[in-house]
Amino acid sequence: MTNADIAVVFDHIADLLEYQGDNVFRVRAYRNAARTIGSLVESLATIRSDPRRSLTDLEGIGSDLAAKIGELLESGRLGMLDDLQKKVPAVAFELMRVPGLGPKKVKVLVDQLRLKSLDDLEAACKDGRVQEIKGFAAKTQAAILENIAFAKSPEHNRLLWQEADTIVQELLTWMRDCPAVQRIDGAGSWRRGRETVGDIDVVVESAAAKAVMDHLHAWQETSAVLLAGDTKTSVRGPRNVQIDLRVVERGSFGAALQYFTGSKEHNVRLRSRARDQGLTINEYGVYRLSAGKGRPGEADTAKPVKRKSIAGSTEEDVYAAVGLPWIPPELREGGDEIGLAERGELPQLVELADIHGDLHMHTTATDGEATLGEMVRAAIERGLKYIAITDHGQRVTMAHGLDRKRLLKQWDEIDRLNESLAEEGRPPLVVLKGIEVDMLEKGGLDLPDDVLAQADWVVASLHYGQNQPRERITARIIEAIENPHVTVIGHPTGRLINRRPAYDVDIEAVIEAAARTGTFLEINANPWRLDLDDRHAAAAKQAGVKIVISTDAHSTRGLDVMHCGILQARRAGLEAKDVANTRTLAALKKLMKK
Repeated sequence: MTNADIAVVFDHIADLLEYQGDNVFRVRAYRNAARTIGSLVESLATIRSDPRRSLTDLEGIGSDLAAKIGELLESGRLGMLDDLQKKVPAVAFELMRVPGLGPKKVKVLVDQLRLKSLDDLEAACKDGRVQEIKGFAAKTQAAILENIAFAKSPEHNRLLWQEADTIVQELLTWMRDCPAVQRIDGAGSWRRGRETVGDIDVVVESAAAKAVMDHLHAWQETSAVLLAGDTKTSVRGPRNVQIDLRVVERGSFGAALQYFTGSKEHNVRLRSRARDQGLTINEYGVYRLSAGKGRPGEADTAKPVKRKSIAGSTEEDVYAAVGLPWIPPELREGGDEIGLAERGELPQLVELADIHGDLHMHTTATDGEATLGEMVRAAIERGLKYIAITDHGQRVTMAHGLDRKRLLKQWDEIDRLNESLAEEGRPPLVVLKGIEVDMLEKGGLDLPDDVLAQADWVVASLHYGQNQPRERITARIIEAIENPHVTVIGHPTGRLINRRPAYDVDIEAVIEAAARTGTFLEINANPWRLDLDDRHAAAAKQAGVKIVISTDAHSTRGLDVMHCGILQARRAGLEAKDVANTRTLAALKKLMKK
């Protein structure tokens, strides 16, 4: 099993335990373990096989959890999970996909209404039976009904990009050990950096297709062979994902990679351009067309000349054949990317190496897993030049949010830490005194202006009252934007991919207010958030709003998701100049409205 598989199992166990009313600390242990495992880069199997190491060296993994990881790695099953699943009705798992319905609420609904399916819950909402249950008002019933449609959408059963990336990297590592593989790369929505991925596409250059496909079939993560042709095979891999592998000869690798990367809309427009130039493009290469029997120039009568392709070995050659520069995969969505390429206006997309600082993270002072010192050391190890410590304000009581006294004490600690870092000359890193304040339901922020005035960096976020009307939520965010001490709006739409839809907000009004006041908007790099999405980030760029890409890290491992935010920014067409934290600290301070 992959790390992602085991993380899913532990999260599932936490849901089952919570449904049964088990000890809250036991539930939390499994959730924390799932988060730890899900963010690991190194395989658990690799760690376990090293006699010099132990799974218990991992944060939050004790001997009991280590034993369960071992059981999963060896057999792919867990006896404890099997036992738990027998005690919980199958419908509970279906209902827990509805945003806002955790295990405890689901148990009440199942017990009270004798539900057998998601359709039963929908009917109970429409009949008004849900609001009659204690703790479920009419407003709650309406929200459940609205979110059932979200839960039913096939789109929300797809893997997060980061989950798919873990599988792709393991797959590529395995396939590169095959002597018959000359070149290999992932394609499809994974390569385009989409927020979620359905199937995984892989393109291989080889003169021995059968050997390549046999090697994939022998992968320990292959659970079933769905199709085996002459040059294509499909298998069922980790997380039950379908993996489609195509094998092409040397001169066709670039054409196949371009073709199977997509998107469909991009390829249609590219092929239309080629046809206008007397060419045709397919997965094997670029070919010249000859006129058919119909009127000259008619597209439906043109046929490829039966001879060697004029391009196809690399993607660059394919695009050059139709008079275009290479177009980055993240832009290939059928928008204006071909027009931009034709006019020489393709953006120089931001890269991970452009990032100088990370400006949203948490410590053990609230709901983080690492201390201030540990986060600082981890940031230095990753080559960052500045960070902002932005623990929660006092409204977020479930995270033990900071009141005035505790916050000022933390800032004093940061001052001392910065002095210590600068003792031997130029510091390797500067720590900004920050806070993530909450936008209160009735307006205002959860810490007073005289405290915020002392901060170096203020993130304002909306965590409560997410079901308020559109006008109210928009007004709360704009009020925060207009506060002179607020630097950036965190995760501006509040969505959780596959888990919770965005709250109802007039994002155009938010972008306009941010442009007017010089407030930044965040792309939260957490793979579950990626908020702003690419469309809204592109609109913010168009309006002149600067974006901050931040990890919202709650552990040292969390700092490693920055690349997910970079992908989102690239899909939005953002360049380094559009992202505030690509600047030096001195340049960033000049840019801040404060």
